[in-house]
Amino acid sequence: MDENEKEGVRVDKDHELILEAQRRFEWCAGWESDARKLFMDDLKFANADSDNGYQWPLDLRKSREIDARPCLTINKTRQHNLEIINEMKQSRPGVNVRAVGGGATYESAQMLGGLIRYIEYQSKATAAYNTAIEFQVNAGLGYLRVVTDYAGDNTFDQEIYIRRIVDPLTIYMDPESKELDRSDARFAFVFDEIEKDEFDEKYPEYEGIGGQSALGVDGGWVTSDSIRVCEYFRKVEAKDQLIYAEMPGQEPQPGQPPMPKQPPVIVLASTLPKEVLDAVLAVPETRTRDVTTSKIEWYFIIGSEVVETKDWIGNYIPLVPVIGEETIIEGQLDRKGHTRSMKDPQRIYNYWTSSAVEFIALQGKTPWVAPVEAIEGYEDYWKTANTINHAFLPYKGMGGDGKPIAPPQKPQPPQMAQGYLQGMAVARDELAMVSGQYAPQMGDGDNARTGIALHARQRKGDVATYHYTENFGIALQHLGRVIIDLIPKIYDTKRVLRVIAEDGTDLEVEIDPAAKQALMVKLNQDQRVAARILNPGVGKYEVEVQSGPNYGTKRQEAFMALTQIITQQPNLTAIIGDILLRAGDFPLADEAAERLKRMVPPQALGQGPTQAEQMLQTQMQSLQQALSTTMDQLATAKLKLKAKDQQRTVQAYDAETARIKVLADDMNPAALDLLIKQVVQEAIDLRLGPVVEASEPALRQAKAGGLPPKQMLLPLMGGQ
Repeated sequence: MDENEKEGVRVDKDHELILEAQRRFEWCAGWESDARKLFMDDLKFANADSDNGYQWPLDLRKSREIDARPCLTINKTRQHNLEIINEMKQSRPGVNVRAVGGGATYESAQMLGGLIRYIEYQSKATAAYNTAIEFQVNAGLGYLRVVTDYAGDNTFDQEIYIRRIVDPLTIYMDPESKELDRSDARFAFVFDEIEKDEFDEKYPEYEGIGGQSALGVDGGWVTSDSIRVCEYFRKVEAKDQLIYAEMPGQEPQPGQPPMPKQPPVIVLASTLPKEVLDAVLAVPETRTRDVTTSKIEWYFIIGSEVVETKDWIGNYIPLVPVIGEETIIEGQLDRKGHTRSMKDPQRIYNYWTSSAVEFIALQGKTPWVAPVEAIEGYEDYWKTANTINHAFLPYKGMGGDGKPIAPPQKPQPPQMAQGYLQGMAVARDELAMVSGQYAPQMGDGDNARTGIALHARQRKGDVATYHYTENFGIALQHLGRVIIDLIPKIYDTKRVLRVIAEDGTDLEVEIDPAAKQALMVKLNQDQRVAARILNPGVGKYEVEVQSGPNYGTKRQEAFMALTQIITQQPNLTAIIGDILLRAGDFPLADEAAERLKRMVPPQALGQGPTQAEQMLQTQMQSLQQALSTTMDQLATAKLKLKAKDQQRTVQAYDAETARIKVLADDMNPAALDLLIKQVVQEAIDLRLGPVVEASEPALRQAKAGGLPPKQMLLPLMGGQ
């Protein structure tokens, strides 16, 4: 096929695509036409004020202005809506990631959750969320969008961003999608207005077709100052085969044990080269089944020309609607927010207020009533009596006939008619009834004083409007699902990212698509975390949304609760004081908490022995003390027995030494020496060894000093 034929094929495909897009757009426009008109009416009504007068029907407002009649706008609807909007902003649901298999772990899911929070931070997603919430509550429909773009001008790495949709009416989605979050949508359109000069500069080659109506559809698509362009997403499905193939083990080397059998492989047939596919299908153990795969295609359309086309990398159309209330009655779509039900009560209130003001204004300033004769000659004073603050108002008290004239009188000033006041009160009550937000929820005082009563009052108002929070949570869950699907495809190269933990702290994680595990943690010599390595392509994950206060609100509530606990139990400061300071939102709170933590008992930090271990230690100490007491008692008893034996032996020894003392005077030294040796030997035999050993140095000293035999025996006799 030559170049001309290829060009002709491309032109034919583009023409078919334009026809398909035009047909689908007309379908969307017809399906949503009434809902979009009401959307704009509700949006204007919610943002009405005294200048734009959106809460008054146009013809009625013009007629009242022509007649110079009051046409006031006291917009109570706005405050009712803001109660819901601001509460949702303060307690916006958070995205959590849960591991569901395939090698995913709790820790890797936490890292992916932190990565989503990082994407929200760098995208300034708070503005996108707030805008979607405002449209949802005011008019029934907001949108969020996910895009990808380069991380900078000097890199090929891409990032994921959450974008703000400033006009939900620029988006159309598949009318046949059944899910509230439109996760099953088959196509979608995104329109944008580009100023003409900017368009000519950005797309000079399309200057001629830029003046055509986009997709060939009339109706203001091209204005005198701007050109409308179109992005067209569509899901394309294709038939494929899923193959389950057993992998043979490698042939063992000579002298080596057989290699283990490889795990089976599950792949799509479209991903394999033909020769490989044929070889796999030829194996008898191979199993196959027919499946349907899909991909998302993206087209950029100007006028009736396809300017750019590419495949969207994700599995979902990256547009997420945030719906207030959606109903289909008799085949007619309707979307609405909190404004719709308050329109009539609000109009009633504006009417009664304007009528009350008109009633007073028509009465004017109260004139004086006086006889003509009384003010004759003083007419200039009385003509300006209601406009000038005169020091006095003269009048004639007597007539020409000498008779008194009645003085001028000031009638009762005009008063507000009770009917108007009652009408305004009824309108206020009806606003509360249709919104479910009564006076306490709107900031008015009531008799609720206890914590339980205040909580019950708040819960009553929250229940009446909770479906807005719930629907936003559904949208946020799908947004997280879109991002989780994109993460392994966008972060597919080695790089280091910062993720944000739930408490707002930063963590550094290394993305490594070649890692074998979902998350690996490397420790340094001090057993501290040196690196976290995340492979987002390993494992399966699901997204869940946790409704309720965000982390900042929970932190404030924790600080207040801990403060109350410590106030009532000051002795707990040493146990939980560091936690209280860590929950505080003031400078140096973290440093103060770290210092106080060093003084917390180890058992409170889980670092000392547990309660069971402490009980065992106490029992062991008691047993040791009992054993020591028993040993002391046994030693004492043994000493007593030994003392009795030695006492008997000493008595025998004393008798022997007494005999020697009698014989010593008549014996010569040689005989005495022989007798002493005999006594010593007997002492040894009688177990008096310790006595002899203790006395031996004294005997040697006495003998060396030439003492008489009797004196030499003194050490053996105890010094006697």
